[in-house]
This record gives sequence, structure tokens and C-alpha cells, in this order.
Amino acid sequence: MRRRRNKNADEAEVDMTPMLDIVFIMLIFFIVTATFLDERGVDLTQPPPPPDDQPESRPKPAITIYVDNQTICSVDGNQTECDRVSLAVERLLADKPGANIILRVNEGARHGMLVRLKDEFDGKGLGTKIEIIRNS
Repeated sequence: MRRRRNKNADEAEVDMTPMLDIVFIMLIFFIVTATFLDERGVDLTQPPPPPDDQPESRPKPAITIYVDNQTICSVDGNQTECDRVSLAVERLLADKPGANIILRVNEGARHGMLVRLKDEFDGKGLGTKIEIIRNS
């Protein structure tokens, strides 16, 4: 038996050239019309040194808060309950207006205490510097 082949059933071929043209045109369009974010970096340039002819300014006084590895607090060398550190600092700020606050924390102390003290001082608008003391 002989099979007949239908001449109309030829394999249909799709010409991909127009579709590729459209894809490239769209790609060019999106590249040209895209807006790029203006990302700012951190300025790492150091400020210029002060001129030599200026008299040296006296450094600001500092209030040092120390938290040891057993979470015992002291303010300027006076042992204080950790809940009353902010009150002690406020008393000292009356004597030393504009003083810097330094939080010296032993690396074995609870981190929650450091966070709580830092949040208290930041909430009052007092800038603090944190120093982690390593066990030697």
C-alpha cells in the first residue's frame, strides 16, 4: 500500500527575524529610557588640620560610664546601680555642661545593658562614644 502525502501538510516554518527585531528595539528602548539611581557614597576625606596660629582649645570634659563583665556599673569611678546611671550622668552634666559621654563596656557584659544605656542617652540627645574593653 502506498501512502499518499498531502502537499498542503508541509511543515510550517515561522520566520523569527521580525520577532528578534522587535525584541532588540524594545531592549534599546528600555536601556535608553531607564533612570539610574544616584547613589551617594561615604565621604572618607579627612578634614584639614587646624592652622598653627590658633591657640589650642581645651578639650571637653568627659563622663565615663563603665560596665564590667558582671554587669556592675560605675559613673566616673563611683559604683552606681545600672538603673540609676542616667540620673548620675544628669547630676554630673550639671557640673560639666556639654561633656562627652564615654560608655566603656567589658566584652563579657550583657549586650542588653549597653543597648539600654545607649538608647537612654540618644533619647535625651546626648552623644555617646562606645569602647569595648577586652579581657587580657
